[in-house]
Amino acid sequence: MTTYLFPGQGSQSKGMGKNAFDDFPDLVAQADEILGYSIKKLCLEDPDNQLNNTQYTQPALYVVNALLYRQHLQQGGREPDFLAGHSLGEYNALQAAGVMSFSDGLSLVKRRGELMSKSVGGAMAAIIRLGADEVERCLIENNLTDIDIANYNSPMQTVLSGLNADLEVAQPIFEKAGAMFIPLNTSGAFHSRYMGNARAEFFDFLNQFKFSAPEIPVVSNVSAQPQKPENIHQSLADQITHPVKWTQSIRYLLDQGETELIEIGGGDILTKMVKAIQAGDEKPRRRRNRVIPDIIQKREPESVALNSEALTPNKAVEAWNHRHPIGTRVRVAGYDDIFVTRSIARLLFGIRAVVYMEGYKGYFSLTDVTPEVTNG
Repeated sequence: MTTYLFPGQGSQSKGMGKNAFDDFPDLVAQADEILGYSIKKLCLEDPDNQLNNTQYTQPALYVVNALLYRQHLQQGGREPDFLAGHSLGEYNALQAAGVMSFSDGLSLVKRRGELMSKSVGGAMAAIIRLGADEVERCLIENNLTDIDIANYNSPMQTVLSGLNADLEVAQPIFEKAGAMFIPLNTSGAFHSRYMGNARAEFFDFLNQFKFSAPEIPVVSNVSAQPQKPENIHQSLADQITHPVKWTQSIRYLLDQGETELIEIGGGDILTKMVKAIQAGDEKPRRRRNRVIPDIIQKREPESVALNSEALTPNKAVEAWNHRHPIGTRVRVAGYDDIFVTRSIARLLFGIRAVVYMEGYKGYFSLTDVTPEVTNG
């Protein structure tokens, strides 16, 4: 089986797509009309040094990825069994799957880039040499809960997102823990709670568009599972404020028996990530009935099942605290013992509904916690 992967922001470079623009003049003309400038000139010449500006980067990558995909198929590439894209690249995956037209996809990406470029006061940093579990634990133990995880890129590369001041405080803490802390050249705290205004505006914009059911399964950044037609609007809006679950997405594909993952774009960033995930994936990819008490569980879905109700994490926290006081006796998936809650439920990293237990140094996901039923 074959999966095509589309890269996102960070993979741009001057000269990208140079061998594809002339093969698709009609699409290039559509792009110029939608954008109001020459996309070919931006990508090949970048005369005004705008290619690294989010507002221009995202449309440029979308167009180049789309052209290179069509070129790949014309040159004999086979139709994929799955599609996936990293952040912005997910729009290319959806377009390739027939969910949206080239022009609709570009209109969405144009607006997305404009809204995200307005973000100020935020920053991002890559954490290298620490596993995602260790990164999460470091955030919790040092009370850095105003920082969100933006990207799970590979087992040893996690990206943080937050306010400048908070990341400055975090840097020496992570370096002391043995990590490389690499500030990223971004204009805002992408894929975090701090993009809430951009998400709200983009959600309204999304409602102007109608999407078709994917003809090819597309793995979502938000859920690391194939996109469901009825959730596409919500998922694309949530992607702005939620982490890119790239490691989890690749693990899902590997669990399906995927043997050929091909990057379509101007570079090999995703190819390197895939190799890192394959090389560093020593733990079982499918964790069944197992809870690690001193870290936050990574497999939290975007909606939480609580007492048979499908709830968002925010609603799950509200519902739990309404029904279950501190000191509630509970059962936890994977354990035979009865646990007792030591805190109210809370939303961690902006997306995870969790609760603290007595006798354990760490949070448990509400998805693994069930109140003990007593008689009388």
